[in-house]
Amino acid sequence: MPTTAPLAVRPATRVRATTLTALLLAALVAVIALGAATARTASAAAPLTVSQAIATQNGTSQTVRGYVVGEPVATSTVNRSGFTGDLAIAIADTASQTDTTKMLYVQLTTQWRSAWGLRTNPSLMGRLIDTTGPLTAYFSHAGLKSPTAISSVGSTPTPTPTGTATPTPTPTPTSTGGTDTYYAAALGKSGTALRSALHGIISKQTVLTYDQVWDALKDTDQDPANSNNVIEIYSGRSIAKSNNGGGVDQWNREHVWAKSHGDFGTANGPGTDVHHLRPEDVTVNSDRGNLDFDNGGSAVNQCSDCWRDADSFEPRDAVKGDVARMILYMAVRYEGGDGWPDLEPNESVANGSAPSIGKLSVLKAWSSGDPPDAFEKRRNDRIHAQWQGNRNPFVDHPEWVMSIWP
Repeated sequence: MPTTAPLAVRPATRVRATTLTALLLAALVAVIALGAATARTASAAAPLTVSQAIATQNGTSQTVRGYVVGEPVATSTVNRSGFTGDLAIAIADTASQTDTTKMLYVQLTTQWRSAWGLRTNPSLMGRLIDTTGPLTAYFSHAGLKSPTAISSVGSTPTPTPTGTATPTPTPTPTSTGGTDTYYAAALGKSGTALRSALHGIISKQTVLTYDQVWDALKDTDQDPANSNNVIEIYSGRSIAKSNNGGGVDQWNREHVWAKSHGDFGTANGPGTDVHHLRPEDVTVNSDRGNLDFDNGGSAVNQCSDCWRDADSFEPRDAVKGDVARMILYMAVRYEGGDGWPDLEPNESVANGSAPSIGKLSVLKAWSSGDPPDAFEKRRNDRIHAQWQGNRNPFVDHPEWVMSIWP
């Protein structure tokens, strides 16, 4: 008698069980994904208030919402009109806030300045914005530095950085050909025509305040071997960035073109131009005083590689070219416009308060004998990219020294 085949019940049961399990797993994954998406949405929809950001100065990157209330120019000073630059904005939880302790200072790096700087865009005052970046001190004040995003809140259109829809760092020109666009109007010229063209180019700059110079020097003169320190120009000593001031063994702001030569003092412009301001030991700075530059003399206290006599100062060999190129930059940059003096090097070492400094022949020899090194080139790049938006042409093209002053 033939055997009857068993009914195929078990396989069907297994199929139904497997299908049910798959459906349950899919539902679970969907719930988890929805929860994650909801969490992300909730997080994105809740930027910090300014007061929360002030209390969270721990270096973490956060989005902060606040009203633009002015331009920070010092630790406790914010311009609410008469804006002088595009380097920073202050935001607060209310548009009418005037107490600087309740403001967050937002650094504007190069790509944000044309769109968000108050000197260029004074109408931004009172606008509600979101800005994203690390919460850390700026101007020795609660701040947000190097923002990665800035946008308006509400119906006001959001400005975008010039020439780009997505904020990206401005490429830093090099001194090996990458500056041709910057110097386009000067290329091929010589003598007085070259000087005139360079003046027109480098005069387009952001003017710093004397307080802002402290922060600038901590960046431009940073010790390559220790990011917590700066290098003093004459002594060559590496010293903590925080050890600045007017005390013995501290560093202060040395005017390489002595500020009494032309009597411009610390006025915004020649008195605050970082292309000729450098960190230096307080005692050595005092020993240099307002002396002209020349060779010879006796060793300087705390700077055995520097020399001075009654009417001149000689820096150490490693920065003689730096000094020369800073002096020659000042001569081309400041030609008597905007109420500033017409600065010019000459062959005297007894210039006093005249807008002149010497000796030109020695400075030319120093520039030739000590060409730009990596430190000087980086410094030029940082001033251009981060602080003033202009360059020292004699760092990029040392050969232009002899073309202008043959």
